[in-house]
Formats: sequence, C-alpha cells, structure tokens
Amino acid sequence: MRVAVTGAFGYSGRYITRRLLDAGHSVVTLTNSLKRDNPFGGQVQVFPFNFDHPERLKESLRGIDVLINTYWVRFDHRLFTHSEAVANTKILFQTAKDAGVKRIVHVSITNPDIHSDLPYFSGKAELESALTSLGVSYCILRPTVLFGKEDVLVNNIAWSLRHLPMFGIFGDGNYKLQPIYVDDLAAAAVEKAGGERNENEIINAIGPETFTYRELVETVRRTLGVNRPIVSVPPELGYWSCRVLGLLVRDVIITRQEIRGLMEGRLFVDAPPLGATKLTEWIDRHKDTLGRHYTSEMARRVDRFAEYRSN
Repeated sequence: MRVAVTGAFGYSGRYITRRLLDAGHSVVTLTNSLKRDNPFGGQVQVFPFNFDHPERLKESLRGIDVLINTYWVRFDHRLFTHSEAVANTKILFQTAKDAGVKRIVHVSITNPDIHSDLPYFSGKAELESALTSLGVSYCILRPTVLFGKEDVLVNNIAWSLRHLPMFGIFGDGNYKLQPIYVDDLAAAAVEKAGGERNENEIINAIGPETFTYRELVETVRRTLGVNRPIVSVPPELGYWSCRVLGLLVRDVIITRQEIRGLMEGRLFVDAPPLGATKLTEWIDRHKDTLGRHYTSEMARRVDRFAEYRSN
C-alpha cells in the first residue's frame, strides 16, 4: 500500500511509520516539523500539512491508499488550540476523500463526548462524527494514555518521584486509567490500515492492565526504589503546584481540563485490551533510565528542529 501518516517524526507516528516500512509499504508523511531530522531518510517523503491550501494538500495525498491520522494537540495555547485542531482535521479528512484515499485510520480518545465542556473530549467526538459521516472506509482507535521510551506522563511521574520531596495525587487518586504501549497502538493502526476496505470499526485501544492513578504512581515508586511520600491534595492546589513547577521546567505539566478528565474516569472503559505489553514489566525494564530527565511537552511543540528524545 501507499500510506500517508501524519506526524511521522513525532511520537506514535514514528512507531506507526517504522512498522509500515518494515511491512514493505510506501510511506509519506504530513507534518509541521519539516526541518526536524528525518529518521527514515529517503524512505519517507515529507510534505507540509497545508491546511490553508487544500489543493496543495490534495496533491500530497493523491495516489494514497490509506491515511493514518495522529494529528492533535494536548491543550489550548496561544500557538495552537483544540478548535484549530478540529478545523484542520476536518479539512484533512475531506481533502483525503477528494484525493481518492480509500481508508482512514484515526487516533481518537476513550470516552469522547460531544456534550462535554472539556475541549479534548468534545473535539475528539466532533471529529469522530465528521469521519463516520464522510463516506470513506474508516477505523477509529481510542487509546487512553500511551507509554514508551519517548513518553511524557510516566516518565515525568518518575522524574517527580526522583527529584521532588513528595508526590501529590489529585483527590483520592482512585480514578482509573489503562495505559497502552505506543508500539502496540502502532501495530493495531498498521493492521487496521490493511483491513477490509468496507469494514468500519471503532475500537477501544487499551492496555492489559488497569490502574487507579494512585496505584500507577505507587507502581513507579516501588519499581524505582525511591522513598517519597504520596499525598492526596485538593485538585485546585495540585493544579497550582503544577503551574509553579511548570514555570521552573518551562512546560505545561497538566491543565485543569486534564485533571477533570482523569477524575471523571474518562481514561477508563470496560472493554477487552487491545495491547499485550504490560506497563509494570516495561517500567521494570527501563527503571534505570526512566525519569532521569524531564520531558517537556512544550519543547516538543515549539522546537520543530530537535528530534524526539528517548527517556
């Protein structure tokens, strides 16, 4: 197949691209990071997103069999917003159809909700609606939290446990999440890209282990062998503590909306696991390096030259 992947130089897009190439497929990427080092060399042709010029975007997608879309933003910022990401993705979907793309594999989120006032979840729901009514064969993958060597969340939990005097949990910490290994998600995306062209699917892409947030932090602490108290704090106090720490590390550590999404249980579904890799085993394999360095989401968004670093 000839496959277009959004963000092949990023996190999940890189794993997806590697699996596509290993399977013998031809790959192009659409990206905002045109000057970032291309880890695939001449194997992957690079095009800008060109959301403002759909005709140019259409030319980039001409001859493509399948589009695998990972494009999104984690939070609103003066440089990028959820509403812009929704509008851009709708342009991408429509342009892919106009270019003759036969199937779209789209990475969404668990529990999208068009009625939610959390823009992450309402925006994802709006995009699912746009895709399912587009008239193109589709597969929607709904992951929760991704983990891997380029991970942000698990790595920065480990960093905090290594470097801070204590770790604060928002509320009681009994809300659940089901992390999936990024390469397991990539394997599913590649498999579904080659699926039956008329088979429309929506799949919860979760890992084999379910944790409460407190259990996740305790697992990381125990595996690293560090002795830091884990304390419950009011969500608003936790948010402002993260704001202050964020100023020191020059990052947006977490937003109020993300805290609410966690505490509302939006990263948990009652479904069979898609991934097979256990986070507990992965943390144990990487315990010597995990959390040694802080991973900045903002640095990745702003610096379009530097390669994603493995933790």
